[in-house]
Amino acid sequence: MSTVDAAILKEIVGENNVRDNEADLYVYGSDSSVHEAMPWIIVRPENTEQVQAILRYANTDKIPVIPRGSGSGMCGQVVPIRGGIVLDMKGMNRILDINLKDAYCLVEPGVIDDDLNRALKPHGFFYPPTPASSRIATIGGEIANNASGTRSVKYGAVRDSLLGLKAVLGNAELVSLGTTTRVSASGYPLERLLVGSEGTLAIIVEAAMRFVPIPEFRCLGIAKFDKLADAGDAISEIISSGCQPSMLELVDKVAITAVNKSMGLDLPDVEAILIFEADGMVKQAVDYEIDKVKAVCEKNHGFGIEVSYEEKERTKIFAGRKKLFPALSKYDEFLSSTALADDMAVPFSKMAETANKIHEVADKYGIVMTAYGHCGSGCMHTKILMDTTKGEQWEAAQKAVIEIYEYVRSIGGTTSAEHGIGLSKAPAFKKEKESTLELMRSIKRVFDPNDILNPGKLMDAPDDWLTATHLRYKVGE
Repeated sequence: MSTVDAAILKEIVGENNVRDNEADLYVYGSDSSVHEAMPWIIVRPENTEQVQAILRYANTDKIPVIPRGSGSGMCGQVVPIRGGIVLDMKGMNRILDINLKDAYCLVEPGVIDDDLNRALKPHGFFYPPTPASSRIATIGGEIANNASGTRSVKYGAVRDSLLGLKAVLGNAELVSLGTTTRVSASGYPLERLLVGSEGTLAIIVEAAMRFVPIPEFRCLGIAKFDKLADAGDAISEIISSGCQPSMLELVDKVAITAVNKSMGLDLPDVEAILIFEADGMVKQAVDYEIDKVKAVCEKNHGFGIEVSYEEKERTKIFAGRKKLFPALSKYDEFLSSTALADDMAVPFSKMAETANKIHEVADKYGIVMTAYGHCGSGCMHTKILMDTTKGEQWEAAQKAVIEIYEYVRSIGGTTSAEHGIGLSKAPAFKKEKESTLELMRSIKRVFDPNDILNPGKLMDAPDDWLTATHLRYKVGE
């Protein structure tokens, strides 16, 4: 058990911002992944000075400190596997400045994505990454995991929106990294090291994020395919043709079945659906992009193509994709949806082949897997549907994950496109990055000399997540 001194922490942040009762510890011991572990205490700082004071105290006894946003991560990034202090950053949730002349905003790490976009909308701008969890995801968490979303094909991930930031290092030193200009050739871009670092290098306390104008026109469309391979050919040709869609999404047969059961959408019994969008300030330009995408889909045997500029129609077309993740729980009443190998990135030309491989591996191990995602940016999402009460199902899932990632590496793909590594994907990550693991450890020692920031993650995570971490599920009961 911990040797943390709650009284010292209460002096720093106030009694109301410290929690150590069992119920709160249980809630903060997990995220949206399959993992859980109890922290020693939860502390919610309200400003940078408090963050620095907490880290000074933690360094004295080398107490682990795990920065946390809303806990929407799906891989165990904020699960405190070595105990310690969970640093709840939602108390630092102010939008400090919206600079319209220079098109960037200054925000604290606890600002919610949707709240930022609500603040920007009256000015005619939006912050583009917008992951599916945008109603709860914090900007700090998005930076820490390099989050992205459905429009990443055009607007990129969080890395592409970050200009600069302020962060507290493991030794409590406050540093300013990056700039507020759009270009910079002034030394190492150290701010980018924190993107995707999952809280292992520093605590982000302020970020400068660029925003872009809200398009005057958006047109959304859908195309159905009887063969997954045809949808894959269409994806590759759309991207290679020079098209610039703002969205290009793949939905497979398992996902179609799930949303039909969950939402009663009555989508057709096909192997794949592509959802596409184009946006811009000039309607003729949007029409041009949409017509090009339609032509490619038709060439590759797509049918039932529908497009609309009307918001209600666009919402209707996109409804199944928007609520796909929760809908998967309705695929089979005896199967639970788990995030394990859930967001690899592969070359555009390998999207359909990867989807087929996922289904092949699932069949081999007696589980169900879906294949969908932001195919325009090469991101393939999967979820494993299985009976989580059976130990043999977990073992089968682990074998399936290993085999799928071996395939992903063999075709030039990467372990994670946008959800990060955490615990679930650490074994695959460590194999992919084998030649640079020591370099990463060296960098961490510079930023965090005492290894107190989210220890046991990324390059230092367990090689076997199934036996080395606690599961949130009751297995064998």
